Amino acid sequence: MLKKTSPLAVTIGVAAAAGLLLTGPAAHADTEVDEPSSFTSAFTVMATPDNVVNSDGEAAPGEEGASGTFTFRINSDEEIICYDIRLEGVSGDYESPARTATHIHQADAGQSGPPRIAFPNPEPVGDGPRTSSGCMQGPFTTGIENDGVDTGDGFSLAEIEANPAGFSADSHTVDFVAGVVRGQLTEIPVGGVDTGAGGTAATSSSTGIVAGAAVGGLALAAAAGVVVWRRRTATS
Repeated sequence: MLKKTSPLAVTIGVAAAAGLLLTGPAAHADTEVDEPSSFTSAFTVMATPDNVVNSDGEAAPGEEGASGTFTFRINSDEEIICYDIRLEGVSGDYESPARTATHIHQADAGQSGPPRIAFPNPEPVGDGPRTSSGCMQGPFTTGIENDGVDTGDGFSLAEIEANPAGFSADSHTVDFVAGVVRGQLTEIPVGGVDTGAGGTAATSSSTGIVAGAAVGGLALAAAAGVVVWRRRTATS
C-alpha cells in the first residue's frame, strides 16, 4: 500500500532538492544593524583636502575649504562598526567605482590603498553640511575587485584596532575623484564619544585608551565637535 504524502511534505522536498530550503538566517554583507551594547574601540578622523593622494600616492588636493569629521565605534567581537560622518564645504555629487563614495581605506598617510569598508554617502547633496550615521555588520564589501576578489573580502575590524594609523577615511566626488577630503584614523577613549545611533558608548577596560596625551587631546577635541553637532541636530 502506498503511503500518502502531505502537500507540505512535497513542497519541502522539492525545495530541498532544488537547494532552496533555508537552514538558518542568511548572512548579508554590510548589514545595517542596531547599535551593540558595548564597543571594543573608537576612532576619529579630521579629514582635509591637503591629505588626498591619487592611486600612485602622489598629492592630489581635494576641494579647497572642504572638511570632514568621521567618528567610528567598533565592536570587533561582533564585526560591527558604528559611524558618524559629517562633510562641510563639499560641492557636487559623489563618484566612485565602489558601491558608495565614502570609505575606510587600508592606507598609511601619504599612501594609496584599497577600500575595506564602504559607508552610505552623507546627505543631502547641496551647499550645506552632509551627514551620515548608523551601524553596519560584516562581512564587508566595497564593490571594487582585485583579481576577482572584493577588497572587503576577508577584512576584519580587528585589523583597524591593531594599526589605526594604517587606515584612512575619505569621500570622493565627480570633481575630486581621488578624494574630496581625507584623514588618518586616530584612537580615542571608547567612553568619550556619544554614539551616533543613540545612547552612550560603554567604556572599554583594554582598548579604549589613547596612546599619547598630545594625540589624545586632538582626538578628543575632534570628537567633542561631533558630539556638539549631534546634540544641536537633535534639538533643532
